[in-house]
Amino acid sequence: MPPVKRVKRVSSAEDDDEDYRKRRDRNNEAVKKSRFKSKQRTQETFTRVNKLKAENQMLEEKVKTLTKDLEFLKTLFMEYASKSDSKFEGIDLEKLLSETTEEKVGNSSKS
Repeated sequence: MPPVKRVKRVSSAEDDDEDYRKRRDRNNEAVKKSRFKSKQRTQETFTRVNKLKAENQMLEEKVKTLTKDLEFLKTLFMEYASKSDSKFEGIDLEKLLSETTEEKVGNSSKS
């Protein structure tokens, strides 16, 4: 049997350099992708924070408006009750209304 000729391979150093370059390229792409996703998440978080701040401000304004409305209605009710005949005799309406307000304030601060 004649001896088998082996084909000379390109040097191992060139193969290693090529493999190394491929790994570096893949890593660089992964890093770019990771940084892009991170920036995107950060931007989404800022957007959400701004949206929630605006919503919070709107709700605080609504609470102020409703509180003013409640005080106005209490005043109207007290005027009506004081002019009314005997429907509310024996009931301390001011105490009753202040207790109702205190309970609501206490409940909303627990939430």
